[in-house]
Amino acid sequence: MPLALLALAIGAFGIGTTEFVIMGLLPEVAGDFGVSIPTAGLLVTGYALGVVIGAPLMTVLGTKVPRKRMLMLLMGLFIVGNLLSAVAPAFAVMLIGRVVASLAHGAFFGIGSVVAAELVAPDKKAGAIAMMFTGLTVANVVGVPLGTLIGQNVGWRVTFGIVAALGVVGLAGIARLVPDLPKPEGVHLRHELAAFKNAQVLLAMAMTVLGFGGVFAAITYIAPMMTHIAGFADGSVTWLLVLFGLGMVGGNLIGGRFADRALMPMLYVSLGALAVVLALFTLTAHNKIAAAVTIALIGALGFATVPPLQKRVLDQAHGAPTLASAVNIGAFNLGNALSAWLGGMVIAAGFGYTAPNWVGAVLAAAALVLAVFSAALERRHATRGTAGAPAAPAARRTPVHH
Repeated sequence: MPLALLALAIGAFGIGTTEFVIMGLLPEVAGDFGVSIPTAGLLVTGYALGVVIGAPLMTVLGTKVPRKRMLMLLMGLFIVGNLLSAVAPAFAVMLIGRVVASLAHGAFFGIGSVVAAELVAPDKKAGAIAMMFTGLTVANVVGVPLGTLIGQNVGWRVTFGIVAALGVVGLAGIARLVPDLPKPEGVHLRHELAAFKNAQVLLAMAMTVLGFGGVFAAITYIAPMMTHIAGFADGSVTWLLVLFGLGMVGGNLIGGRFADRALMPMLYVSLGALAVVLALFTLTAHNKIAAAVTIALIGALGFATVPPLQKRVLDQAHGAPTLASAVNIGAFNLGNALSAWLGGMVIAAGFGYTAPNWVGAVLAAAALVLAVFSAALERRHATRGTAGAPAAPAARRTPVHH
């Protein structure tokens, strides 16, 4: 594997760290700016909405410039956003910094995947892409807990300063190690957008919004929930995030393994189990051991949905895989924004710090309903197509994949 992949992985590590580390630092940030926990939760919502907007926008803009230059520009945005967060004199300024940093998120992974695949032989493309995404996975096991620990003991501003420095390392690595690649062919935007007229594409993205939103409803408020309800010390949030990250790694591997074998059944199981576990979290959050186990399960079940959801979107978005991939990354973050906002609302309404778990359970259950409906719609369409088509010799029949 070429060293250029290391530069991409470092960038992915920084992006993953800045996205998730804020959840462990909400109490510190809220206290510093004199705002409530639900208000501080807007830093999660704002970042997520920035990804929703930035993923397709920056991806389309990225087709107009060489990929290496675009990756460097995206890392530049990431650095500026995190520096702005680190020195923000007011909450509104930090929110702006979060949005600026988020604009790099979706397009970096979309364009970075293409670059990673072009750097290796055809039979190593999947491994190259996986190596880049390893940075994102490791961020949730190492970067987020370590950033939380530093933020709680030295100051949350130091955490964002370190993340910005990681961005500088990633930018330098891309500039030095990634070769100059030819500018991609012009995108026919009208053709790409036509894929979104497909009801199955929209249903798949709706499943993404609701399914992964269920995870963020609970995890966004994990720090106050665990310290106020379970009775953990502030410093314990760090290793709880490690458990969540380890669950993510395991769930992602399981989801990836079964997505190609039985995509829809995998979604049924993971979304159904996620809804049940999130509902149970309202009870297990009162016990330290049970809460820790539940957090790991939420990470595993939540990220077990990611490979099948991503593959479902790509399978249904014929002719527009790049834009669809970027938009689906935005869909994941739209779910993050929606659930963080709803979770903050139920806390502000006086239902307590465990109330967001019910929000997450409802969102995951709604995603399961959509998955069942989508599969039924697909079967109905396949049946009608078979009934309306002339008989074909058995040797030439094309199988229908579900």
